[in-house]
Amino acid sequence: MPSIELKKVSKYICHNVNLKVQDSELLVLVGPTGAGKTTLLNIIAGLTDYQGSVLFDGIQVDEIPANRREVGYLFQDLALFPHFDVESNIVYGLKAQRNYPKDVEERLDELLGLMKIEHLKRRYPKSLSGGEKQRVALARALAPSPKVLLLDEPLSSLDPGISKYLRMELRQILKSLGITTLFVTHDLIEAEEIADRMALIHEGKIEQVGAPKELFFSPKSEKTLEFFGMPNILDCDYSNILGQGLIEVGCGGMPIVLPFEGNTLKKVAIFPRDIHVSANKPPGPELNRFKGIVSEIESSDFIARVKVKVGSNILLAELPQEVFKEMDLRVGQEVFLILKLRRLRYAEVE
Repeated sequence: MPSIELKKVSKYICHNVNLKVQDSELLVLVGPTGAGKTTLLNIIAGLTDYQGSVLFDGIQVDEIPANRREVGYLFQDLALFPHFDVESNIVYGLKAQRNYPKDVEERLDELLGLMKIEHLKRRYPKSLSGGEKQRVALARALAPSPKVLLLDEPLSSLDPGISKYLRMELRQILKSLGITTLFVTHDLIEAEEIADRMALIHEGKIEQVGAPKELFFSPKSEKTLEFFGMPNILDCDYSNILGQGLIEVGCGGMPIVLPFEGNTLKKVAIFPRDIHVSANKPPGPELNRFKGIVSEIESSDFIARVKVKVGSNILLAELPQEVFKEMDLRVGQEVFLILKLRRLRYAEVE
């Protein structure tokens, strides 16, 4: 599958954007609303005019119309034809290309099996669940065997449980197909779980590109730091393997338990929004629970940022304004923190 390269691309908010998606890579593009994410997808697909160059495997495609770029595009609203059944939706593009009926039927059977939707063949979109519609729309995008796949917030309309299940399955499907993919999302957890690499775009400018942990642990700009939520990054002093897939690391007097995958850990990160603050000692096991002293409070209209000294660390936590007012926290007050295990991230020794 081809690599995708943007060279000094400009359109609307995007100005002189340079970005490369490697052959068979799954690159996730993140950024705030209005940052230019969908604009870049439309440019790659050839759906809008632009300045600059788009290259597939080093070859310019600027003069190639959208229907000849061999790009599959899954729009955010899915755009399924309501008056077509599942089969007709999937094969629409194949028939438009005037493929032989036998080839169309074979491709249909292949995609129905790949997406596990054989039983939906004769159903219409209005009778499908959100997850089922998602699978049908992806099958339709993949039907013409595109060399490049563009996904615009494909899971945004699903509830969190279904979304988590589908994104892991989606990653497996795309990696097995080896298709070069640019995936747009606003969900950082989704981005981290699905991406080979991530790219942050802000106000039409690519701020940073790298593996998810690079953006979390080594932000190269204030915009990157702000977008990813200014994580608390702690240095690991020691480690102790606990067994059962867990490891304890010491971070400035804080023994923190993490999932263990056989690697020596260098740093641990947790976002302020993922730290639970309590004025009273919470019930339950002591796992990743710490006592500290409030050292600083910064309050705004919607959230309060509270800094808490624990051991030699200063941890930043974020509280909704209504929760903060109810707790009536003060500088110098003793509080209890819970670090959510599934929200902890770590960097390995280089």
